[in-house]
Amino acid sequence: MFRVTAVLLLLAAFVSACQIGGHPARYEVIYSMEKGTASAQQTAPPAETPRKYTIGIVPKLVEIPYFNLVEDGAAEAAERLGVDIVYKGPTVADSAQQIKIVQELLDQGVDAIAVSANDPEKLLPALVKARQQGIKVITWDSDTYREGRDFFVNMVDAETLGRHLMDTLAWNTQEKGEFAILTGQEKAATLNEWIKWIKVQQEEFYPKMKLVKIAATDDDPQKAYELAKGLLAEYPNLAGIIGNSSVGPPAAAKAVKEAGLSGRVKVVGLSTPNMMADYLRDGSAQIATLWSPKKLGYLTVVLAVDALEGKRPYDGQNIRNVGIIRVNGDVVIMGEPVDFTKENVSQYDF
Repeated sequence: MFRVTAVLLLLAAFVSACQIGGHPARYEVIYSMEKGTASAQQTAPPAETPRKYTIGIVPKLVEIPYFNLVEDGAAEAAERLGVDIVYKGPTVADSAQQIKIVQELLDQGVDAIAVSANDPEKLLPALVKARQQGIKVITWDSDTYREGRDFFVNMVDAETLGRHLMDTLAWNTQEKGEFAILTGQEKAATLNEWIKWIKVQQEEFYPKMKLVKIAATDDDPQKAYELAKGLLAEYPNLAGIIGNSSVGPPAAAKAVKEAGLSGRVKVVGLSTPNMMADYLRDGSAQIATLWSPKKLGYLTVVLAVDALEGKRPYDGQNIRNVGIIRVNGDVVIMGEPVDFTKENVSQYDF
């Protein structure tokens, strides 16, 4: 007790001496055993700032409504998750331009690349190179080969969709007659998978129907329109057209309407309700089928961020603003397709 008192007296004398002349003492506490004091906080290392990821997103092409909606969804997810995105695609559905864009993204030092492949074979070396550099690579909308990506974000199950597209046409043609398919990029893997199941469904269930031609539009609206007019001229007995990329159905419906064949030549396929609303209402198209492109963009960014953080998608995972996803091996399935008709199309806005 005597030693503690002596120390306190000496400290008091020291402080008093430092205040002679009415000037307050200037001193600094160099150590404190009290937790949470300023000095204790000064000795702690600064908190690390979380790394901000940059994700490159490459669509088949830009400036068509479908991929514009994908961009909107991707931007929304990026804002919520605090990441940067570079949304960049070719002006036409061209694999050489996609390869160039992938290389530009690598040069920029992105952390992940998500691509909708125009040509899985031609794009493969660029994606393999990206993976070798430690870049996370995923595909969405249209796949490449497995060695070129970590996983594929698919919109719907390919078999379910392909069979369903065939059904929608058959329902409207009394299950008979000639039909054609307006596809997008000729070598797009996902489109060709859908075509495979369209053919299977026709052969199994609609023997009185005949596929006469598959025409590739390269996802170009004007080219799709010219091809649709050509189909109507080449096949005067054509009963229907299936469009399996978003520009096909509206182009076919426009050609059918202008030719005065509304109701005679049936038009179905994949497109947005906004692009198809007028054609559905006036009878120049019968059914449009799609999922939400905006949700697809949103989901792609969410899963890319998860991949960068070492988390794989899993079956039954509930994704905010998307819903429950299914996972089959290295393929993510976002959900089920929705049919738009003249009766319900006004309920949708995208």
